[in-house]
Amino acid sequence: MEHGHDMPGMGGGMAPPPPMNMAGTMQHHEMMMMHMTFFWGKSVEILFSGWPGSSDKRPHMYFVALLFVFVLSILVEWLSHCQLMKPGSNHVAAGLVQTLLHALRVGLAYMVMLAIMSFNGGVFLAAVAGHTLGFLFFGSRVFKKTQNPAKTSDLPPSSC
Repeated sequence: MEHGHDMPGMGGGMAPPPPMNMAGTMQHHEMMMMHMTFFWGKSVEILFSGWPGSSDKRPHMYFVALLFVFVLSILVEWLSHCQLMKPGSNHVAAGLVQTLLHALRVGLAYMVMLAIMSFNGGVFLAAVAGHTLGFLFFGSRVFKKTQNPAKTSDLPPSSC
């Protein structure tokens, strides 16, 4: 039922005005389609607006972005399984180092998660491959010197 009241946001048929910048002039942005299902392709934005950029202009940047996600995933696994603190170290200092390592691990893990939320199949595979290789090197028994280590990491297991 239409009563002729064209109030903004009330379905009166008026389109919202374009956004204004700080100087009060209208901005026109080129909108990129956001995928909500997995897709294959090199034209994708990962983590930052405009990065890695158009595959037509800079095709190598897509592979740089995949390598970045791959390395981030390996770093998350390394932080999850590293032993940097010596036994008998100061409890307060050790606690602060643990807290900083935990914050770093969580921050990197969230960056990997946000990259995967681009829904690009290549980004997803790079993240899974990085976590897999990182676990193989740092978490599995393949490269461990002892059979039953008493402590496997300075950090508790990640809860994801």
